[in-house]
Amino acid sequence: MKFLFDLFPVILFFAVFKWGDGNQEAAHALVSHYMSGLISGGAIVAAQAPIMLATVVGIAATALQIGYLLLRQRKVDAMLWVSLVVIVFFGGATIYFHNDDFIKWKPTILYWCFALSLLVGQVFFKKNLMRKVMESQIKLPDQVWNKLNYAWTSFFVFLGVLNLFVAFVVFKSDTASWVSFKLFGITGIFIVFIIGQTMFLSKYLKEDA
Repeated sequence: MKFLFDLFPVILFFAVFKWGDGNQEAAHALVSHYMSGLISGGAIVAAQAPIMLATVVGIAATALQIGYLLLRQRKVDAMLWVSLVVIVFFGGATIYFHNDDFIKWKPTILYWCFALSLLVGQVFFKKNLMRKVMESQIKLPDQVWNKLNYAWTSFFVFLGVLNLFVAFVVFKSDTASWVSFKLFGITGIFIVFIIGQTMFLSKYLKEDA
């Protein structure tokens, strides 16, 4: 359930974009009616409407995630607050300048924020954030926790670079394909990485058993 909860904004972003891409006239009418005051110049062409709608829905979905947790009196992870700030800034720039380059940078900036947090915590504050998250589920030697922390740091750096390569090289003029990659490609890579991590840690799970 938590996995789906974390993916909630991405899934909505994808769904709204796909709807808008297949119904550009309707999407353009919605943007023109409800969002013209947020757009520099007050108007966009119909082809820009899908990403505009998807972006505003992505911002709203992230805010709803935090609102839901606050209403349930649950802890809001720092990274979720960071995610909200990043999507509001880059999403807002996308809407105002009606330029999808900004929202394409958003995943990269977010991944690099994650990587920086892990690295700074480990190097400067001697706090292993991966250990803090996972220690209640598994006991590992200190050196393994350090390897795990650096592995996730490197993974997030890689994802950030990969997103830029896909967005601005592979699908430079194809926003629809980038949106699909953002949901299916990145999610698939996450699953493969987590499976690899589980296999690496499996011997420690056996030892604990």
